[in-house]
Amino acid sequence: MIRTLNLKYCVLIGIIIFAILLIVYIIMPRGKPVEIININPVFEIVKDGDIICRLGDRLWSRVFRDFSNDDNRFSHIGIIRVYNGQITVIHAEGTTSPGRDFVKEEPLADFLKIARKIGVYRIKDFDGSKISGLAMEYIGVPFDWQFDMYDESKLYCTELLYVILKQLIPTLELNKIYVKELGKNVIPIDAISNSEYFTEIYFVQAK
Repeated sequence: MIRTLNLKYCVLIGIIIFAILLIVYIIMPRGKPVEIININPVFEIVKDGDIICRLGDRLWSRVFRDFSNDDNRFSHIGIIRVYNGQITVIHAEGTTSPGRDFVKEEPLADFLKIARKIGVYRIKDFDGSKISGLAMEYIGVPFDWQFDMYDESKLYCTELLYVILKQLIPTLELNKIYVKELGKNVIPIDAISNSEYFTEIYFVQAK
């Protein structure tokens, strides 16, 4: 009986030590510090209706980035809105914080706080203000953790752009890939960055 209790106690202590070491490993900086990107040029370049892409520094950023096969520079996108002298981003964001998983509008500077790479894309031969105007109607829609592009009651980041573009340009199509882990087709970030419908206006990355 005593041996059993001692064994359970040792296992418990081992788990606690492992958990502490894991937390220390995650939070401690490793290697060369990442340079903070100068985002000022982005404010000078973007126009209403542009698509802004970023590579974030969160755990989920790696997952979303790897959905792309050909261009995995980015993990998230948003739609630029320029209104009354303010530049904001409308985007469907999935986070681990309760109550924050939905389509939202936030200042461009806030959107870029965690960016390690930034890209700006502009749709060809189309009035971008129609994109941002329609995007406003989706603010508050929950984030789609099921990544079901056939259910518009919830939306993930590229799905938000897709449902808007299909309303404005019914003939437009974005590339889709099958994600085995999800068991369904999704729209990767490089469906925009590699699309014939968009032009890359700007790109920068942290060194």
